[in-house]
Amino acid sequence: MSMAIRLTSPTSAAAPEANYVAQLIGVLRRLPSSGSVEYVDGTQQRVGSSEPVWHVRFRSQAAQSLPLNEFALGQAYVAGEIDLDGDLAALLEARSQLRKGITVRDAAAFAYRLMLRSPTKVNAASIAKHYTLGDDFYLSFIDRRYRYYSHCLFRHDDETLEDAAEHKLESMFGALDLKPGMRLLDIGGGWGGTTEYCGHRGVEVTSLTLVEESAAYIRRLIAEHGIPGKVVVQDFLDHRPAEPYDHAVIYGVIEHIPNYRTFCQRVWSALKPGGRLYLDASATKQKFAVSPFTRQFTWPGHHSFLSLQDMVRELLFHGFEIVEVQRETHDYELTIRHWADRFEANHDFVAGRWGEDVYRAFRMFLRGGQHAFATNRLQAYHLVAERREDPGPRPGALLRAADFIGSLR
Repeated sequence: MSMAIRLTSPTSAAAPEANYVAQLIGVLRRLPSSGSVEYVDGTQQRVGSSEPVWHVRFRSQAAQSLPLNEFALGQAYVAGEIDLDGDLAALLEARSQLRKGITVRDAAAFAYRLMLRSPTKVNAASIAKHYTLGDDFYLSFIDRRYRYYSHCLFRHDDETLEDAAEHKLESMFGALDLKPGMRLLDIGGGWGGTTEYCGHRGVEVTSLTLVEESAAYIRRLIAEHGIPGKVVVQDFLDHRPAEPYDHAVIYGVIEHIPNYRTFCQRVWSALKPGGRLYLDASATKQKFAVSPFTRQFTWPGHHSFLSLQDMVRELLFHGFEIVEVQRETHDYELTIRHWADRFEANHDFVAGRWGEDVYRAFRMFLRGGQHAFATNRLQAYHLVAERREDPGPRPGALLRAADFIGSLR
């Protein structure tokens, strides 16, 4: 694969362009790995003293004066202004030296979606944009056994992605102590991995999804395997079951539901007393810390990585007890590395069907995620919470403000 920025060589570039090139080379020289840079006139420059593992190619004059930030460079890569070959994850070490490139306009647009638009409408729009590429796109790189687009659990680094996907289900099944005849709510059904695994063990799964293709896929699984289960195309925040569920699971979907207060209220209402919630997610230490590249090319809307401390607080406020929390950051790093390797191996299929720009945007998303988990920019967890009889204090705005002021003493 290749990543290129179209630039002139340092000798022929105008002064601002030459300065930009010099700054970029300075960033690349500070990487722990080595590579090479190819200018628009065909001349090449080695960077570092070890064996080159990446190659940057500049493809246009305009790229020579790009702002030196993550968003501008990522955008140029997707547009074909820059080719990046070789070990993209190693090249992404440069992120620590670059600004993100977020603008006031970006921040204002996000705040509008978060605070003023209906969360269910924003969810529907953002999910629709991300998942309209069709099943074949995602199934080209996720695990083939249970088809999870969230992290799998590895017992050792050399384990297959498919075995790790099964361990993910084993973890959930044991933590919820599921038994034949129980009813499980699956918030975000994906491609039916939970329905398939639990259905074969006598558990009836109700899958919620916003994507019609996902619903059709799960219905086919239910019919083909003769297992219990049903699918509802509905946002979880709108879901009002006729009777409460025994337990619930949400794999990698809380990132699309940033209002934890409303989420916890809905889960408490959807579960029987003693019912448990199994939640896993990618996480950040600061809520809403998402790069502008991700917002533009991967997750529009109000996507937000899990803020573990905020989620635990809201669960406790809303009548839950925390049963366990498990760190799974390395598991996500391994998972997304597998995805990226498979995705790059399918370059011709993906680029031929969906376009080179789509391939590049997803390649950057996957390798960027691999780097983020490896460097603790992102974390991953699962937590298990149990619904109690008491709905909890559920403090309103005034009580929360008073609690905050009291904590300052």
